[in-house]
Amino acid sequence: MWDSLTLPNANKEKLQYLRENAVLKAHEKAKEETEAKKVTKQEHKKHALEATMKLEEAERKRIEDLKEKERQKVTKELELWKKQQEDAEKQKRVQKEGELYQVEQLKEKKKEKINKTRIPNEGTSKTRLKPTKGYGSYSMFSENLKEEQLPAPRSAATIRINFTSRVFPTALRESCIAEEEEWLRKQAEARRTISADLSELEDLKEEEKNPDWLKNKGNKMFATGNYLAAVNAYNLAVRLNNKLPLLYLNRAACHLKLRNLHKAIEDSSKALGLLTPPVPDNENARVKAYVRRGTAFCQLELYTEGLQDYEAALKIDPKNKTIEKDAEKIRHLIQGTTQDS
Repeated sequence: MWDSLTLPNANKEKLQYLRENAVLKAHEKAKEETEAKKVTKQEHKKHALEATMKLEEAERKRIEDLKEKERQKVTKELELWKKQQEDAEKQKRVQKEGELYQVEQLKEKKKEKINKTRIPNEGTSKTRLKPTKGYGSYSMFSENLKEEQLPAPRSAATIRINFTSRVFPTALRESCIAEEEEWLRKQAEARRTISADLSELEDLKEEEKNPDWLKNKGNKMFATGNYLAAVNAYNLAVRLNNKLPLLYLNRAACHLKLRNLHKAIEDSSKALGLLTPPVPDNENARVKAYVRRGTAFCQLELYTEGLQDYEAALKIDPKNKTIEKDAEKIRHLIQGTTQDS
């Protein structure tokens, strides 16, 4: 313990000098400690970085080893598969050669048999029978029946049968020729129809100006769940050719997925308007149009209109159990709504 907090016989200048000296030493000490901490921190960082690099190197090496093993495994499997394919091809080739050899053998045997049965004198084709003992006439049932001569083989011939060409699979008695021809004519005209006033589409590629190409692109987008992109493809196809019913029909399916119910009803109605006259060739498309419009009506809670479309689809395809079950569900909904009211 200190006896006193002040120095005896010390003047003010000495005390100030001692104080400044003590403060300076304290600063130097703090500076040294800070430098030491800084150096220690840098060393820790360096060690941590080295450890991380070692871990990453080990992980990289492990991944490379796994890749190499997988590559070797795939290479072996590929070589094995190639060998199996070669063996299978070789086996098929041997089998085919064996079959060809057997066919050739059969042909040779048939030729030999024909040559044995054919006699040199082919001018006469009648069969003469030896008379039986005790009778002066010929008998088919005689035990001594002997063929002296066989008839020559028949010559090969081709019989041609001509059928009336039909575009539709229905029989003539069931088809409406006038309606079928009108449908074919309308489809041909629709294929030739291209909207003329589309100067803003000049920057498109050549295939992008083809409605069929755009329809197929929209179908692919729909299959992947990209319904907005599919709608855009169908929109452009309709601008190029507004006479193709399948464009409206497919766009209606997209609008159903996007909950654009009024647009789905509109496109289904346009498709039904273009699917005329009703012939067997457009039955499937008309069923889809009625079902999609009926579905949109039901989602808008217009069950009566929806049921009418489902019943129209059932008239076209009465054996469709799925449509029949959906129609029955709609009837139950209508009955429940009527009872609640």
